[in-house]
Order: sequence, then structure tokens, then C-alpha cells
Amino acid sequence: MPAKIDFSVGKRGQLHQPGGDLHLPAYFERQVHGSARRLASAKGVELSTLINELLKKDIELIKIGRWRRPHGSGE
Repeated sequence: MPAKIDFSVGKRGQLHQPGGDLHLPAYFERQVHGSARRLASAKGVELSTLINELLKKDIELIKIGRWRRPHGSGE
């Protein structure tokens, strides 16, 4: 790697895709990940599909005010 890099000829936003999907890494507790993986396998769906389904349901519960913080969540 060079000690100094010349960015004076660089093009800002060259790789930016407006409206593109943003994929963020998500890290789960070992037990949560294992349970979700087993459920996804039992349902015959990808892990990401199952996680998205679960999160969408929780988001709807939060919106209608019926979501409750799990017991022992620490907050």
C-alpha cells in the first residue's frame, strides 16, 4: 500500500446507486441464531427469510402498541 494516495482525480459517488438496497450485517446471540436456523430449516426457508418475517411481525406489533419487552431483556 502506498504511503500517500492521490485522490485529486477521484470521482465522488462513482459507485453510489440511488435507491439501491442497503445490506447491513446483523449479529445475533448464539442461542437466537441457533433457534432461528432450526426454525428456518424446519419451514424449508432461508434464514434471512425467516428473520425478515419475524421482524416484520414485531414491527407491526410495535406500530399498534401491542409489543411488550421480553422478560429479562435487561432494560
